[in-house]
Parts: sequence; C-alpha cells; structure tokens
Amino acid sequence: MSINKILILFFHPLFEKSCANKSLVKNIPDSKNITFHDLYEEYPDFDVDVKREQQLLNNHDIIIWHHPMYWYNCPPLMKQWIDMVLEYGWAYGKKGESLKGKIIFQVITTGGDRESFCETGNDRYRIVNLLEPFNQTAKVCNMHYLPPFVIHGTYKMKPEDCEKNGLNYGLFLDYLEKNNLETTEISSYEYMNDWFFTKQN
Repeated sequence: MSINKILILFFHPLFEKSCANKSLVKNIPDSKNITFHDLYEEYPDFDVDVKREQQLLNNHDIIIWHHPMYWYNCPPLMKQWIDMVLEYGWAYGKKGESLKGKIIFQVITTGGDRESFCETGNDRYRIVNLLEPFNQTAKVCNMHYLPPFVIHGTYKMKPEDCEKNGLNYGLFLDYLEKNNLETTEISSYEYMNDWFFTKQN
C-alpha cells in the first residue's frame, strides 16, 4: 500500500470563531504521516522562518493550503508565506526544482453558497476561476495543482452540519494518505469533494 505524507498549511486569523474550521481540524486523522501546521499560531508577527517552511515542504508529498476565502482571495499571512517561502532558485527558476512533482490543492471555507459562485450568481465567478493565481503559482513551481475541497455556506451552518463536514474531511484525508492519486481523473472534477464522493459510493 502506498503511503503519502501530507502537510496541511492552515491559515485562519479567527480560527476560534469558526465552527466549520474547528470541526475540520478536529477530525484530521492522528497519523505520523499527516502534519498540521497552524501558521497564525506559529507566526503571529508574520516573521516566517523560510528555511523551516521549505524543509517541511521537502518532507511531504501532498501540500494542502487550508484557509477561509477572504474577499475572493487568501488571508494575508498566506500571501506572505507564498512570497517568502517559494524562492527563486529553490521553488522555481532554472535550478528551482525542490517542489517538482508534488501535489498541491486548497481546502477552502466560505460563507457563500455554491450557487452564488457562477456567472449569474452574486459572486459572479466560480471558485476555480478565483483560484487561478494559486493554480499558476503551483505550475510555475512544477507542482500538480488539483481542484479545491470547498465547504460552502459556513455563515448559516448548524453545529451538526459542521460535524458532518468534519467527519467527511477526516475520511478524505485518510484516503489521501493511503492511496495513489490519479491526478488526471481528479482534475476532471470542479471540486475535490465531488471526486471523493464517487470514491465513497
């Protein structure tokens, strides 16, 4: 059985106020192959330890950017992390091949419904369109960028809904850890959730 080492880079400035994210994090499997890294806890002053972060990336096969959608983008510390850690000559450029072949995708929570994120919805764009800068960042770093795992409707989510999403996320991570991923197949889906649903049925 193939084992993947997973690094969850968690960026949430108001984690203590998020029922949805508390449940997701609570259900992360207790495994030596899964590393949960809370960046706002680690770097409250935004003073990112670049070498440490690069070493963590080196040590894992699958990288997850886990964050809430902030004004159709990521929280500021995540942008700081990208700017500092993905250095020329290390992550990209002629000699920058440290991340080559690694898998990366985003786990996102958002208050908006899925129906809102389309041309005729209030948010006008699909989530995947809004994430194109992250997709391109991954491609420049020679990584395999996969569709996001998205939790919609967090503003009106009841505790039991948070728990259901959390349990599903735990199953999802357990599957990622223990299985080879067919990136071409997964990329044909809009959301990673949609793909994983087919694996459960």
